[in-house]
Amino acid sequence: MKQIFLIIISTFIFSCQEKAEYVQGDWVTGTEQEKMVKIERHFRGFDMTMVETGYRYQELYWAGMDANWPYAEYQLQKIELTLSDGLERRPLRTPSAKLFINVAVPEMKSSINEKETATFRRAFQVFTKHCNACHAMENVPHFNVKIPKINLSPISLENY
Repeated sequence: MKQIFLIIISTFIFSCQEKAEYVQGDWVTGTEQEKMVKIERHFRGFDMTMVETGYRYQELYWAGMDANWPYAEYQLQKIELTLSDGLERRPLRTPSAKLFINVAVPEMKSSINEKETATFRRAFQVFTKHCNACHAMENVPHFNVKIPKINLSPISLENY
């Protein structure tokens, strides 16, 4: 019995000393810390948040103009998620984004829920002003957002 106990204890002690092998990817290589730094660098900062938000802003506009209310709601939800994720990466942007998130987004939700294109159009003008106000607070007023003029969206209510 004493030998079995010693074998179990010895096995436990030696197993604790084994080095864990790190999984290496094709381009995400190195120590766990090095890999994390590389991945974070590829996620980038708030610029990528704004790229996605800009795309979804245009999709939101054309969804409202087409009275595609489920798609408009979907795009607004994705804008919220994108901003939330971006602020997690860049929390110093939060004070500027709060007004947009706490005022502009709920107002836009309300206009989408009304399912009235004229109401949506007016709300979208205010929404756009909130975009530009946030940019001004971040000292990038030259990032002037304008309401889209050309519909490049591949999404349509029409069946082909």
